Order: sequence, then C-alpha cells, then structure tokens
Amino acid sequence: MRFPLRYIPPNVVLPVLQGKLRGYRWIAGSSNHGCWLGSYEFEKQRIIGQMVKQGTVAYDVGAHVGFYTLLFSRLTGPTGKVFAFEPFPLNIAYLRHHIALNHLPNVEVMEYAVSNSSGITSFLEGLNSSMGHIDADGNLNVLQVTLDELVKSRSVIPPHYIKMDIEGGEYKALLGAEAMLRAYHPIIFLATHGKEIHQNCCDFLIGLGYILKPITGDNLQTTNEIMAL
Repeated sequence: MRFPLRYIPPNVVLPVLQGKLRGYRWIAGSSNHGCWLGSYEFEKQRIIGQMVKQGTVAYDVGAHVGFYTLLFSRLTGPTGKVFAFEPFPLNIAYLRHHIALNHLPNVEVMEYAVSNSSGITSFLEGLNSSMGHIDADGNLNVLQVTLDELVKSRSVIPPHYIKMDIEGGEYKALLGAEAMLRAYHPIIFLATHGKEIHQNCCDFLIGLGYILKPITGDNLQTTNEIMAL
C-alpha cells in the first residue's frame, strides 16, 4: 500500500487528510508520509487534541519540521501562542515554510537547542532529519538555551503545555526548566530515549509532584511516550 508514496515529488504541497490538521498544507518530502496522511503518532495526536485548550501557551521543544507546532497552533487558536524550538537549519527552513503555508500568526520559531545550560554547543546530524541531537562530536555549532532563562528574561511566555522530543537530551532539558516547572506546572508530553534517561526523567518529574501516565504501551516501564500531569 505504501509503494505509490515513493513516487510523490518531495517538494509537492499536499493537504493533510485526517485528524485535527485536516486541510492544512504539508510539504510531502519534509518528513514521513504519515504527517500529510494524518496518521503520524495518531494516539499522541488524539491525546494532545483532547487536552489542549484555546487561548493557552504551548512549547514544541524539538519541533522538527512542525507537525506538532501546527497542531498546537490549531488547538490554542488565535488567542493562544506557540513557541517552536528547533536548532537544525534544514528543519528550521521546513518549519518556517509550513508556518507560512498555513498562515499561522500565533507561532514563534525559536532557533535553539534546549538543555541545562546556555551557549554554543555541538549538534550531530542524525541518519534522518528527526534524529539530530546535541553531541560533543557534532558537525554543527548551534545556540543552546535553558527554558528557565528564557522564562526569567521574559523572552517567552510561561507554558500551559510542553511537548518535548529531543533525541536523548530530554533529562538535561527538564533540569534546565526546573524553576519554571515548579512555578507553572505545565502538562508535559515527553518522548524519552534510552532506559537510563527514561528513569531519570520519571524520577525527576515525580519529585516535582507530577503524575505520570503512558501515552503508548501498558505501563511507564515499557513506554517511551509519557504524559506528565
């Protein structure tokens, strides 16, 4: 069934076919075809769609090319605000293109990696555009920030929701957001990478008073997708 998809030109713009983003415009070759088909991470989409309210603020940390940025923009509406964090230049170009294609004035792109310290850091390109991450052996230099510093400096509005998927950097990013998490208690949709990082993130969030639920799978030990309330 997927065979014909390989013949779709990568630069063609297609409508999203189902879900909350139905009718939005998407560049076919920017990510996997599940994005414009509307099937991408469908359960996570469904849960976010149920939770996010109009007029709220969402952070998309690890925005990639903007699927969840578009979803948050749709859900928070014209009185809401979305901050999309993405450090990789190729992804930023697609992200900005998707924002322009869909005329989303409530989105602000933040061209940063998010971690537990600020400054210049090394970023390693992955096997595909969704797998890049902070790494000492990286081939790119990117700007790195902490969410605490951005909130304290009023560069961003404190969030009601955070989606975070940053290929193994999530524990350090949470550490760099501790003051903000304690003060504002946003709902977090978190993807973890590796057993140690997963456990560290769970322990840290529980220590802040969060209740954790698996987005996929039967329990916290087997999932790598968490909702923190």
